[in-house]
This record gives sequence, C-alpha cells and structure tokens, in this order.
Amino acid sequence: MKTSKRIAVFSMTPLFADFAMGGGQNQLKKVALHLGELGHRLTILSTRRDGSTQPFQWHENVQIKPILRFKQPYPEPYFTPLYHIANAMRDVGNAIAEADIHYSHDGGLIFPYVYQDKPTVISLRSIIYPETLQSALLFQGDEWILPSEHTRASYHAVVSQFTPTIGERMHAIHNGFNWEKFCYTPPDKILEVLPSEIVDHPVMLFPHRPELSKGIYEVLKVAQKLVREYGWEQLRVLAPRWLDAESEPGSRDYYHKLQSAIAAAGLSDNFILHDWISEALIAEYYSLGDVTMCIGSCVETFGNTPFESLGCGTPAVLSRVATYRDLLPDEHVERVDYGDIDAAAARAHTILRDKRRTSAATLAHLKSEFSQERMVRRYADVILNAQKRPQLPYRITRFNEDTLFRLSPWCFLSPNSGIFHDFLSEWRRDKLLIELVKSAPSGFPASVAAEVDLRRWLDDGLVVPDFSAQSFPAWRD
Repeated sequence: MKTSKRIAVFSMTPLFADFAMGGGQNQLKKVALHLGELGHRLTILSTRRDGSTQPFQWHENVQIKPILRFKQPYPEPYFTPLYHIANAMRDVGNAIAEADIHYSHDGGLIFPYVYQDKPTVISLRSIIYPETLQSALLFQGDEWILPSEHTRASYHAVVSQFTPTIGERMHAIHNGFNWEKFCYTPPDKILEVLPSEIVDHPVMLFPHRPELSKGIYEVLKVAQKLVREYGWEQLRVLAPRWLDAESEPGSRDYYHKLQSAIAAAGLSDNFILHDWISEALIAEYYSLGDVTMCIGSCVETFGNTPFESLGCGTPAVLSRVATYRDLLPDEHVERVDYGDIDAAAARAHTILRDKRRTSAATLAHLKSEFSQERMVRRYADVILNAQKRPQLPYRITRFNEDTLFRLSPWCFLSPNSGIFHDFLSEWRRDKLLIELVKSAPSGFPASVAAEVDLRRWLDDGLVVPDFSAQSFPAWRD
C-alpha cells in the first residue's frame, strides 16, 4: 500500500468553494481532488478575499485556508503592508515544515528559503504577471510544470541563460478537461442569469476577464462589422462582468469606458454585460453560444476557453498569438492574425451563417489529446515523486562571436507578414533578421550580424542566445 503524503499548497489567487476566478484555479481544483482521492492530504493556503474568508474543503483530504493577506484585487499582490508579507511567509513556512512536499500553484511565492528544506514543485500558469516571472527567475525548487510547450520554451530560453541545467526539471503538461461536463448542455438555468429571449438571437460569446489584452475592443469592432456589413442586426454579444466590477476602481473604470465605447458604436442593444458565470452553469453558457471569440493579444500559457467552448459544441475564432497558434490543429479551429478584424468578422459570419457546430472529428481529438484523467495523473506523478535536488547553479553569461542566436519562442515567422512578437503584439519586418532565421532556423552565430543589430534584436526580445553544447564555451564562470 502506498504511503499517504502531506502536501502543502500555495495559491496566490483566492479560492472559493463553488466557483473559480479563472482557468488556473480550475486546474488546481482538479489536481487537488485527484490527489485527495488517492489518499494524500492537502492543505492549501490561499489569499483571503471577500466571499472567501473561512476555511472550507473541496474533499475530506483537501482543506483550503484563505488566510494570506496579499493585496486584492490583482495586480501587484505584494503591494501590501510588511506584516502581511511576514505573516504569509510564516504561515506558508509552517505548513511546508509539517508537509512532505510543497506545491506552488501559479507561482507568486518568491522566497526560496521558505521551501529550501522540502521537495518543491512549481506550476507556472502565467508568463505575464510580474510575481509569476519573479517566481520563475528566483525559483530554487526541484520540478517545474508548464501548461504548454510555448510556455516551457519561453521560460527555458530565459532562465537557462543563467541556470543551464534548468531544462532537466521542466515538464510540459497540457490542461485536461472533463468532457462529460464540457459537452452540449441545453440552456436551462442559465436563462435565470441571462435574458430568456437570448435564445432567439445569434449569440457571440466573450467569456473572459476584464483585461484589455483579452480582446474586448477587437470583438467590438468585429460585432460592428457583423451588424453593419453582414446584416446580423439581431446579434447579441455576451460578456461577463468581473467579481469586483462595482467595488474596485480599476474594474469600474474598465466597464464604464467599455459601455461608452459600445454606445458610441451604436451597439448598446447588441451587447449584454452580465454577472460572472458559476462553474455549475458554464456548460450551459457555452452551449448557448453560436461562436466564441478569442482574438485578443493576451499571451495565454494555454487558454481553456476555446477548448471548453468547442467541447460544448460552439466553434471558436482565435488569434495567432502564443499557444493559440498551435495547440489545436487548423482543421479544428478558425485562426486569424492578431488585429485582422476583417478576417475575424468573415470567419464569424461564416460560422453564424452555416450554423456550424463542433464536428465529431474535433470532439474526438479533444477527448483523445486533452483528457482530464491524463493531466491529473501526470501532475500527481511529478508532485508525488519530487525529490530534493541540489541547489541550481547560477552563472553569468557573456557572448562571443560563436554564440548562437535564434528566433525567440514568443515570436513566429509568417510567410507573408514578417515576424510577429507575442509580447509586443506587433509585426516586425526586419529584412536581415528574417533572412537569417530563414537560412538558419536552428540558430545563427553572432559573427554574421553587426553588433548594433544583434543588440537591438536582443533588446526587443526578437532573438535569444542558444547555449547548446556547440556554443557552451561562451559560458564564463
């Protein structure tokens, strides 16, 4: 019989008993429930928030203690008094001391000495937020879990410059889904949250948080084209209001400006801003839609939305940004270049006109490649088998003329449009760099480019050094 293990879990993001603030928290719950079912005991320390101040359980073996006093809402969780940080370090440190293994979900714990004595696994769900980036660059633990190859390659390209062996600790594990939950579900109780007459309208979904990079203004432009140029006057665009839409100044400002822009576009009758949708109703919500829009510039590390939507029968339109470029084959999803409103409107129009639903082939692919069972098994394998490794060696990097450089993993070369940069959300048409990338896709030596060009490409994040075996002498202790 396998020995039950005690696992101390850190979550910078608030957790709730019956709903999640995002995809990352959904994934944590799935993994925690699986570990609990296996008989392991989890204590999850999360940030306190209105609506989540008392301990609760997801399972008899999974207890959540929302006691950490990091600043809410995001961003800048460490913009909080010193004593809140000290209390969090002590509480988390005590929980880790009593556990066999520490698991940090989505980063945020930036103090390596808190977990230095216990096997530690980190799962980074973001590649944007500063506290997550700090967690990556300061990490002194034993195993990394990343939700996609794009994310793994991006972190590896940066961290390996200073910690050459970090790749040995990295695991890319795709998100998995319960396809019995995310399947077509006839709208019923969802119509108690949304106007019941919505069922008589073509529906476009924008099921995202209130972040500009998620693409709400791009969707506004698409909706305007659909209504004015394609004749979809009865179109209804559904967008959820965030939990603190009324209480937090930043959120209030976001929705005030959005409503003003909707009114200025003459689309007030076409947009419905509604309450946040609970987990219990999310499948009905997706099933209600005719097309789901994911056309923002956000550098998603995985992006659950298109998968969940497709599982419920609703096709999705994606921008070619980050993981949206390649996690699903082209035959299963519609893609457009970021900012190409004409193409996005045309794809959405075709889906609406043809009353297209997710194909049987796409559903089969989703169930085969993105199963929840496989995901939680792989997480459990990494977490439960984590061992305390030696401290990571850090080195200072210097370049010489033989150092190889390659296109950054957050960039891609389009046959016609140049190089797209995920983080800058823009196209670059540098002829010399394009020629070098085409002629030497696996890497070109520094000697073939002028120093001023190479410095500019590095400063703009277009290239990264590749310290592979052939260029290892470029390392200097």
